[in-house]
Amino acid sequence: MEYLYELGMSFVLLIQGLGEWLLAPMKLFSFLGSAEFYLLVMPFLYWSIDTTLGIRIGLILLFSDVSNYYLKVGIHAGRPFWISRQAEAYAFESSFALPSAHSQNSAAVLGLLAATLKRWWVWGLALLLIFLIGISRVYLAVHFPQDVILGWLVGFLLVWLFLRFEKPVTAWFSTQTFPVSILVLFVISISMLMLGLLLRSLAGNWQIPASWIENARLAFPEEETINPLKLSGLLLSTGVFFGLSSGALWLSSRGGFSAKGNWGRKILRFLVGVVGVAILWFGLGSLLPEEPGLVGFVLSYLLFAVIGFWISAMAPAIFLRLKLAEPKSK
Repeated sequence: MEYLYELGMSFVLLIQGLGEWLLAPMKLFSFLGSAEFYLLVMPFLYWSIDTTLGIRIGLILLFSDVSNYYLKVGIHAGRPFWISRQAEAYAFESSFALPSAHSQNSAAVLGLLAATLKRWWVWGLALLLIFLIGISRVYLAVHFPQDVILGWLVGFLLVWLFLRFEKPVTAWFSTQTFPVSILVLFVISISMLMLGLLLRSLAGNWQIPASWIENARLAFPEEETINPLKLSGLLLSTGVFFGLSSGALWLSSRGGFSAKGNWGRKILRFLVGVVGVAILWFGLGSLLPEEPGLVGFVLSYLLFAVIGFWISAMAPAIFLRLKLAEPKSK
């Protein structure tokens, strides 16, 4: 591993040696690969472009986030600015490095989007963005090249698995009653969470090198101490998965809604939906206990599940009530 770190650091320094004029575009490309960006894109697709595509993009993003957590905790690799002060640290990250979540998520989301639209120019643009997002993470000194490459491979593997099993899984759910489907989705969500907790416990005896903590502190003295084993990301992904998938099933059982309409209505739907997410996130989120513990974990999971349910079911129901959308059958 030390050899890979040394080789990777040489590449980081080579990329950064191209000049600081790249900092702004690299930060932009990095944002385009962030989970926060995709969590805005997915609701927009679902509410205002294509409901099926929006849900599919949301699901593969959540599967990608969960699997990325498993791999990061299992491998527990350090980031360039943790390991060495040679490179200039341009962005702070507290999670483990391998594989790159930005690279994996971009390959999964943009790969599924391109595979769905089936246009050569969409594939070309998607591959270019995936490449630039990966390079941006190296330039910012938050990832080594091997982190990015593994992220790409895992992301494209997820696209293949999603396309391979999407139809049979969807067909199976279509034969089940609504209560059974909701129970299965809850079991899947909790199983993903429990597996993450198991992997975390197995890595619990591993000690973060003091030099990693110190290098990160020196690079970003205003930030919190790095805590790569924290559970907030896993709770978010598993909770939103349950809320999003169960909400989509509930709304579909009631006829669904159409994302069609003029752009005025599309934009209003997006604004109403995002305001709802913000109220839930900052309103209910402020009531969560600050100290970690079982109660805090359960309440966090429930909050994220409610947010997912809002996106897929509650917000569309409000769109229908406010005449901002029409039932899908129309």
